[in-house]
Amino acid sequence: MFLVSLSRCLQEGGAVSEAQAESWQVMPKSPAWTRKEGQNPKGGLNAKGRASYKAETGGTLRAPVKSGDNPRRASFLARMGNMPGPERTSSGEPTRLLKSLNAWGASSKADARAKARSISARNKGSK
Repeated sequence: MFLVSLSRCLQEGGAVSEAQAESWQVMPKSPAWTRKEGQNPKGGLNAKGRASYKAETGGTLRAPVKSGDNPRRASFLARMGNMPGPERTSSGEPTRLLKSLNAWGASSKADARAKARSISARNKGSK
């Protein structure tokens, strides 16, 4: 079936009859957290992306913890430091994984693992 965006047709000054408009299917937008507008260019999701995720799934995502000995930070760094895949693309650009690690205060996967171990050790020692 031929898919056309009604708003695009109207923006271009095209005349549309009601019968034509009803027969067209307008593609719904995907949630913001899956598109660029919901993603932080420095890694992770921005506030709009987190709100979109909550509306779609009911899950609550919190903003990154950039420093300190927060157990959430240690958990994230340990988990993401062990993710498979490269840190950089073939052209040398950082991947979303590396950008997320940077947003949480780690410069590489190895650094993330090391920081996670040291944060966890400090948290266990303080209890």
